[in-house]
Amino acid sequence: MGGRPPANIFLSPFVWPRHRVDLHFVFLVRTLSKNTNDFCALPFLMEIPWAGLGLVLAVLLVVLIYFVSVYNRLQRLSNGAEATISQIRVAIKKRLDMIEELVGSVRSYAGFERDVLEKITSMRSTVGTAGPEELTRIEGESRGIFGSLVAVAESYPALKTSETVMVTMEAIRDVEDEIARHRYTYNNIIQNFNTMLDTVPTSYVASSAGLKKRDYLNFEEDELRRQGYLTYEDEGPSRPEVTWG
Repeated sequence: MGGRPPANIFLSPFVWPRHRVDLHFVFLVRTLSKNTNDFCALPFLMEIPWAGLGLVLAVLLVVLIYFVSVYNRLQRLSNGAEATISQIRVAIKKRLDMIEELVGSVRSYAGFERDVLEKITSMRSTVGTAGPEELTRIEGESRGIFGSLVAVAESYPALKTSETVMVTMEAIRDVEDEIARHRYTYNNIIQNFNTMLDTVPTSYVASSAGLKKRDYLNFEEDELRRQGYLTYEDEGPSRPEVTWG
């Protein structure tokens, strides 16, 4: 019986005799082949494995599309954060330039040590590549220098009436507002980015892509000052009075 199978068995899907044939399936095919009206059931039996394979491929396709969409979303957030922090670097550098001009305007009224200008030059040279932590340090130090300059300007009537000094100080405050807006946008982007890295199933996509959580820009006092709760002379934030009635 080592030859080809009889034609009436209808075993065309199988390679004989290289693979074993399930005897139960052979019996079923033989039974159906005795009645020509049952041949319509044979294509359905033949399509069962292909239907399963199609289902698997469909699931894999859905998973792939989801992975790509989440990855692209994370990349858009990452690129948006990089673009925003670049704008913050430019704004901080602009503020440092104006602070240096302000130092030149008030140095004849108050003694500023040489290390102040050296510190401004150092911050200006590193701000272009600074990350969130370094930017926070630079922002804090430059804000402290500007606060000292404001105190000097308010102590001398000639400086308070100097148009150059007042215009420069107002321009610095405008840049601070610009920095605050960019910082707010950046932190919102980073919040969405980090949330996707903390939640399932987007966290699996992020980990497989090698993405990690990013730091916020923590310029807490900047927002308090913009709202009038903190001045440069205050040692700490002054809270608004609350009345009940």
